[in-house]
Amino acid sequence: MTPSLPMVAPAQNLPKKIRIHEVGARDGLQNEKSTVPTEVKAEFIHRLAEAGLTTIEATSFVHPKWVPQLADAEALFPALQDLDGVHLPVLVPNERGLTRALSLGASRIAVFASATESFAKANLNRTVAESLALFEPVVARAKESGAHVRGYLSMCFGDPWEGAVPVPQVVSAARALMDMGCDELSLGDTIGVATPGHVQKLLAELNRAGVPTDVVGVHFHDTYGQALANTLAALQHGVTTVDASAGGLGGCPYAKSATGNLATEDLVWMLEGLGIETGVDLGRLSATSAWMADRLGRPSPSRTVRALTHQEQ
Repeated sequence: MTPSLPMVAPAQNLPKKIRIHEVGARDGLQNEKSTVPTEVKAEFIHRLAEAGLTTIEATSFVHPKWVPQLADAEALFPALQDLDGVHLPVLVPNERGLTRALSLGASRIAVFASATESFAKANLNRTVAESLALFEPVVARAKESGAHVRGYLSMCFGDPWEGAVPVPQVVSAARALMDMGCDELSLGDTIGVATPGHVQKLLAELNRAGVPTDVVGVHFHDTYGQALANTLAALQHGVTTVDASAGGLGGCPYAKSATGNLATEDLVWMLEGLGIETGVDLGRLSATSAWMADRLGRPSPSRTVRALTHQEQ
């Protein structure tokens, strides 16, 4: 990368610093058809940490038949304990998953709910109300153990079966997650249909319902090329936590129209240009994603990774 690029041109009314919640090792890899070896996943996470990422979602303690790619959680998580100063959140679907995670020393837990009935049925084989009830004891026990709890909410902007999702419906599910004790809320655009105005409308309605912006993160998929625009809209509203996936890896095994996540490199390029601090070394991060793409046997979908690796050739 040319040292002077991107040119820094700060915009008004944006955060000075944001936290990237890196999901490449979990959300990014979970939909891969061929099994990624545990040692490759461990090295991927170590490389991401060396690039400056301080929150890296490591794995999920789901039943192996649900997500076979993450069946090695018990082997992977202990291989990451040398990462001082790096938060390693893990997903848990129920109390059994929580027990597995806590037994290995996990201190950051995430639960995943849906704003729509169709996705709740496809993902958890339950209604929205039933899935939220399932998580109440999980969140309570995690909090009792001293863990930080993140609540993922999927299908916040559109659903492949139901279409556009009414904002009050999303707010209701989000409020339920916060009321049960979640420390943080991640709004998922699972099929990538959000637009900037929709993002700001939902954030404003969440604020009116008593959910403060400082506990909200955003999780955009780039199906329609809107992820960066939607992220900027969220930043303009004051959001300071953004989920992203190194190299743009990812999808969703339960929603076929869900394509890759917002690429962490594309996010960092935009943020560097805006003068927003991330703590991430873009060159190291891009090299890590190129390394992982080689392991997966295909080029990275991240435009920034492709641009920077092309310049190096």
